[in-house]
Amino acid sequence: MASDIITGISSSSQLERKMHLKGTVIKTNKAGAIIDIGVEKPALLHVSQIIIENKQPILRVEDFLKIGQEVDVYVRNIQNDRIEITMKEPLSLEWREIKKDMVVKGKVSKLENFGAFVDIGAECLGLVHVSELTHGYVRDASEIVSAGDEIEAKIIDFNRRRKQIKLSMKAMQPSLDEIDGVKFTPARPKRKNIKGKSKKEKTPENNEVSEEKEPTVMEIALREAMEKANIDQPAEETRSRKLKNISKEQGDILSRTLKQRA
Repeated sequence: MASDIITGISSSSQLERKMHLKGTVIKTNKAGAIIDIGVEKPALLHVSQIIIENKQPILRVEDFLKIGQEVDVYVRNIQNDRIEITMKEPLSLEWREIKKDMVVKGKVSKLENFGAFVDIGAECLGLVHVSELTHGYVRDASEIVSAGDEIEAKIIDFNRRRKQIKLSMKAMQPSLDEIDGVKFTPARPKRKNIKGKSKKEKTPENNEVSEEKEPTVMEIALREAMEKANIDQPAEETRSRKLKNISKEQGDILSRTLKQRA
C-alpha cells in the first residue's frame, strides 16, 4: 500500500529488509531490471520477483517494465555491495523469524470444531487447537472466538516442511490457580489413619488433643459419692488408679459369687 512507502532514504546503510520504497527503472535485461531506489547504488529486481496484473509468465522483461517507469518495491536482501528488491509484498513473519514461545498477534480467519485458524502474517495460517483456546473444557471453538477476532497467542510448535504453526491462547492466560500473578495452593485433605478416620486436631494453645474423653457411668457415680462425702476429687492419675482397683474388686466379687452358686 502507498501509505507505508518510506521516503527520505539516501544511503544504503539506512536500508532494512522488507522496507517499502519507490523506485525508477533505469535498465532492463533477460535477468530482470536495474532500479534506482534513491541510494548511492542501484538495486537488482530479478525477473522472478516481478509482478504483473494477469500473472502470466514473463518472457521479456522489457514488455512489462520500461525505462523511467516508477515501481513499488520492497527490500528483499542486503549483502555486501548487492541490494536485492522485489515487487512481491513480503510476509510479516517469515519462517526464519519464527521461534518457539514467540508471542504473535493475528486475526481469526476461519473456525472448525477442533480449533481456530489464525492469520499471523506467515506463509500459512496458525492453528489454535480447541484445547489451547482457554483453561477448562471447550466443546467447540466458536464458544471462545469468532471469525474476524483479533487475538494474541504464543507459538508452541512449528514445522516448515509440513507448513504447520501451532498456537496457544491458553499460554497467554493465567492458570486457574493464579490471580494477578499470585499462585494458590489448594488445601490438602486431612490425613486419615488405617481405619479411615481423620486424626484428631490439636488446639493451638496447648498443642493437645481438643477432644476430651467422655467419663463412664462408674466414674460419674464415684464423683457423686465423693461430692456427698465432701471428699476432694483426686488427681487424674490417682482417680484412674482407683477406678482400676474398683473394677478389679468388682471382678473378684463376681467371680466368688459364681463359684458359690455353682
